[in-house]
Amino acid sequence: MNEELDQIKKNLTWELVPRLINKNVICTKWVFKNKLNEDGQFIRNKARLVCKGYSQVEGIYFEETFAPIAKL
Repeated sequence: MNEELDQIKKNLTWELVPRLINKNVICTKWVFKNKLNEDGQFIRNKARLVCKGYSQVEGIYFEETFAPIAKL
């Protein structure tokens, strides 16, 4: 998990900002996965930090949802 956090900081993926008093904050959780090689042997653990977007209510917290994707 520390390795993933270091990568997030290195890539400047996000920045910590102060919480606004009258705004809703979306919670997050860590998702862990064991990475295996083609022989099925354990290589390393992977961790992702994901938002719990299902806790939002359409029309209250957002009007539209955007999913950024990369295209070649």
